[in-house]
Amino acid sequence: MLFEGVDAMKERVNNWLNILMGTVFGVFLGYGIFVYWEYQNRPELYALSSTPWYSSILLYGAYTVGILLVLALIKWFLKKK
Repeated sequence: MLFEGVDAMKERVNNWLNILMGTVFGVFLGYGIFVYWEYQNRPELYALSSTPWYSSILLYGAYTVGILLVLALIKWFLKKK
């Protein structure tokens, strides 16, 4: 009986982690689409910068990968126990 509650809690945490991972990826995807759209419509804003227009997408992509790796590691530990 005690283990049934633990399994239900693990499943609930796993579901929340799935939602969080999807949300993080969706925010990154939306940000990338917005930056690309803004670059297509207003390239003069990015002409002033010394970095390429997609450098902020790469930076946020690195942050996203880091967050997703941490969340995947948590999911792995939950599955392992």
